[in-house]
Amino acid sequence: MVLTEVISLKMCAAIIAGLGLVGGLAGVAGATNSIDNTGPDSQNHINNNDDNSKNVENNNSVGVTASNSQSATSGEAKVEDNTTGGDAGSGNASNANAFSATLSLSNSCGCENGSGGNGGNNSIDTTGPDSNNTITNNNNNSTNIQNTNNVSVSSSNSQSATSGDAKVKHNTTGGNATSGSASNTSSSTVSVTISN
Repeated sequence: MVLTEVISLKMCAAIIAGLGLVGGLAGVAGATNSIDNTGPDSQNHINNNDDNSKNVENNNSVGVTASNSQSATSGEAKVEDNTTGGDAGSGNASNANAFSATLSLSNSCGCENGSGGNGGNNSIDTTGPDSNNTITNNNNNSTNIQNTNNVSVSSSNSQSATSGDAKVKHNTTGGNATSGSASNTSSSTVSVTISN
């Protein structure tokens, strides 16, 4: 009867020792977890729970506004009230405008794929008869990426070109009257690159 009591105490101590190791090692992701040298009917469990959650939010608002107003006017040229008048010529009036915008947005975090731990190096060895030994690795990975890009480009161009009058009048002998040219040129180039 005494021998039976001693054996029962040893078995109970082994179970407690095994459970104590489980409590100390469970949930240590990526670590080296081991249980060994436990008694009969012991409960030996290693549980690794690795939860990874990545949330990335990018809000980009880019606005470009260009406003251009130009006016060119050449003066008048007059030859008048002469006995002999020469030529009259007004100059040229011109406007030129060029607008260029290059926008580049890059949202990169290097976390497109969620990755968790590998559960570590786990082992249960040298356990007694009728022992219950389990190793469980749970890897839960969640990645959420939200990109919001607002791009606004506005270009306003107003141009006016007027050449002056060329007048040859009220002369006994008059020359030629030549009015200059009036011209407007405008160009716009917009390049938008978005990388998410």
